[in-house]
Amino acid sequence: MKDHQAHLIELSYDNNILSFGDFTLKSGRKSPYFFNSGLFKSGDVLAAVANSFAQTIIDSPELEFDIILGPAYKGIPLAAVTLVKLAEKNPEKYGALEYAYNRKEKKDHGEGGNTVGGTLKGKRVLILDDVMTAGTAIRESLSIIQAEGGLLAGVLLILDRQERMVEFDHSMIAQVKKEFGVPVISIITLTDIVQYFTGKLPEENIKKIQDYISLYKAKPIAE
Repeated sequence: MKDHQAHLIELSYDNNILSFGDFTLKSGRKSPYFFNSGLFKSGDVLAAVANSFAQTIIDSPELEFDIILGPAYKGIPLAAVTLVKLAEKNPEKYGALEYAYNRKEKKDHGEGGNTVGGTLKGKRVLILDDVMTAGTAIRESLSIIQAEGGLLAGVLLILDRQERMVEFDHSMIAQVKKEFGVPVISIITLTDIVQYFTGKLPEENIKKIQDYISLYKAKPIAE
């Protein structure tokens, strides 16, 4: 595990973004952990998120893109802070890079349109988001990209839950990779979280997560 990944996990835990207990997810599954990116609200946490996003982009040559899209609402600050960090790390390559985000309601006055920020037309678009569960957000983003004349280039997430969908044995990440033919990369995975906290949390907590993984672990997508 890289330093920026461990630091992000640690800060997420310290700020109750990542918590352990008994949670009921939207899918109805009973989970022993919960990741709430809505609590990315302090400067140190946002800085760590931005650094991890930026470093993952730099370390992932398969991500070839021209602009970043931050889906409303959670993706907006993620895209903004990542853009700043990329410009700090490599101003020559990323200093002029732009980002955009979508409106929840189309604006028909002023500049109009469905997006704010850089134009997507004719550009390869990288989506930044927190997690991918049912794929609703990614499909909404794709429709926006297509409507604006852009091309989906990839998806970069904070966390890969590594669990299968409700209706299929494979994950939504695997589904997007196959369906759209683009890379989908995550900064951290549930396996990383288990690795980080082994020896730091009570053994009972780790056992519950391992049991959850065994119960809902995603299988490779069928060809």
